[in-house]
Amino acid sequence: MFTITKQFAFSASHQLAGLDADHPCSRLHGHNYIVEVELKGATLDARGFVRDYRELGPLKRLIDDEFDHRHLNEVLAHDHPTAENLALYFYEWAHDRWPEVTAVRVSETPKTWAEYRP
Repeated sequence: MFTITKQFAFSASHQLAGLDADHPCSRLHGHNYIVEVELKGATLDARGFVRDYRELGPLKRLIDDEFDHRHLNEVLAHDHPTAENLALYFYEWAHDRWPEVTAVRVSETPKTWAEYRP
């Protein structure tokens, strides 16, 4: 099995509802996010790829156009724009286009990651 990954980055704000008032994430704040998309294939195509990284350009455009320097509560239209929910959102979006996508990880800080893998 071959596995490839590609990372994308964006900056955005969010505010998480349902937390105690003294929880720092209940306040408006922002992160420099990293989105990592994983693709797997048992075989390679005629060019030697699981998938050409350049074919993932539409995901970069989505992130740049719809997520970068935006307020995620508005982008996702709910009060729980957590890294977990972002991982699910990006997984579903990417997997609909590229069936080789097997997981998406989202980082809010250098020490924290959330992953969605069905």
